[in-house]
Amino acid sequence: MALQDAVVKAINQMLGDKSSYQAQLQLNIASVIRASQATSVENIGEKLMVLQQELIQKAHSKKAYDEIADEIFRLRELRQQTTVDTATRDEQIKRINDLQDYISQQTTYLTEFDEALVRRCIKQITIWDDHITVELKFGVSIDVDA
Repeated sequence: MALQDAVVKAINQMLGDKSSYQAQLQLNIASVIRASQATSVENIGEKLMVLQQELIQKAHSKKAYDEIADEIFRLRELRQQTTVDTATRDEQIKRINDLQDYISQQTTYLTEFDEALVRRCIKQITIWDDHITVELKFGVSIDVDA
């Protein structure tokens, strides 16, 4: 089986079982959102404010404040990384929603290879001895008999 045929077959398999794949995509969105709630920029900002107040108090009383200063620097770096992670999560959610829209709008199966669709949706293709695994960018994998 040609690789292009396997990709068409995998996408058609997904389109043939829309409700199952859309449910999986909803679970993927939920997990992305849960991950973003674990560390938010606002929570880090609140911790930074408290630590900065402690730092000022210790500096005024001439107490050692190295640990607090180190934690402030660590939280500042974490806040920056969290901002980047949030943008990445937003992009993941957008891609998942785009795929859901695509699935729900399709009324027919693919009859030929669509390079634009493949570039937009396919993350990786793994060729095994007896099957091909097509992994979508949205966290869904589809196995096709080789």
